[in-house]
Amino acid sequence: MKRSELLNGFEDVFGYPGESVFFSPGRINLIGEHTDYNGGKVFPCAITMGTYGVVKKRNDNEVHAFSGNFPEVGLLSFSLSDIEYKKEDNWTNYVKGMIKYIQEKTHPLEHGFDLYIYGTIPNGASLSSSASLELLTGVIVKSLYNLSISQLELVKLGMRTENEFLGLNSGILDQFAIGMAEKGKAMLLDTNTLEFEQVPVDLPEHKIIIMNSMTRRELVDSEYNTRRRQCEEALAQLQEVVSVDSLGELTEEAFEEHKQVIDDEVLMRRARHAVYESIRTEKAAQALKEGDLETFGQYMNDSHVSLHEDYEVTIKETNLLPHLAWDQEGTIGARMTGGGFGGCCIAIVENEQVDSFINNVGESYEKEIGHPAEFYIAETEDGTKEWVEND
Repeated sequence: MKRSELLNGFEDVFGYPGESVFFSPGRINLIGEHTDYNGGKVFPCAITMGTYGVVKKRNDNEVHAFSGNFPEVGLLSFSLSDIEYKKEDNWTNYVKGMIKYIQEKTHPLEHGFDLYIYGTIPNGASLSSSASLELLTGVIVKSLYNLSISQLELVKLGMRTENEFLGLNSGILDQFAIGMAEKGKAMLLDTNTLEFEQVPVDLPEHKIIIMNSMTRRELVDSEYNTRRRQCEEALAQLQEVVSVDSLGELTEEAFEEHKQVIDDEVLMRRARHAVYESIRTEKAAQALKEGDLETFGQYMNDSHVSLHEDYEVTIKETNLLPHLAWDQEGTIGARMTGGGFGGCCIAIVENEQVDSFINNVGESYEKEIGHPAEFYIAETEDGTKEWVEND
């Protein structure tokens, strides 16, 4: 994306030049799915696909916002003194939620701003476009008003926006990955303690390929909340016999010893995924640090099987893509990524096999599903920040 194109987009909408440009990445999760709200480990990295924002202060207390991705929605506006969720405010509810909680954390903002955004994350791809927009808003507001608020606090307010303002009971994975990322690294994060380690993703002979099923996530919000409730119910039953505050604290041995107290087969399988996935994630990160890519790939494959069989968040399309990937020469590992019920999968593939991988998987997928998938080479990126001229 060219800086000049973004500035021109702002001026076309608002009739005067924009002032500052910001970028907030999307994310992929290499492994560690649906563990973040269970106090477990996750292993995400930020990617170069993301959300750009151009901004300039206003003289009144209104925010006017326009998305170059959804021009048909038009210019949306709201007052800083009246920030409540309204369905008709569309995508700006993410902006509103962040501003609401930033004001609560710091002080009322003295004036508003005009905002033009443009995103390069495919809509509905499960690459965290919402968290990208939340952190973009947070960093913009921090910069515009010179606020004394840390990046970590903005990450937490992003999760609060999802949970309280929008009603989605997600964990902190997406916001943390997008806000705290470092280019060239993935982040092993303990979501229970928020302790994290930046692990180099050094893959000179391989590429990370994002496979977009081009199937929009239809049930993700309601089913996401259902999965969280099921895990909470399983945890409550386990807590009758073992002293833990989250499923992520359990070892495999402790879970197997006490799982019989869970009185429902579905709840047991949900908990099993959360426990084993967290442990699998920690082992996978260690394998990557040791340069054992083959073992890392096997953990990716195991993760997908667990997400399909125990957590049941795949659909036909997102279960098919990893299976097709596994059949290709040069594939190290493949799995679905994100919340599930549509969206994307990822694969690690040897460089010389990338073209044939895309051709073969794409052809087989379209033949089976009836519409094509899209493929992107994932490149890592820094967390949300202002885009200065020499970047």
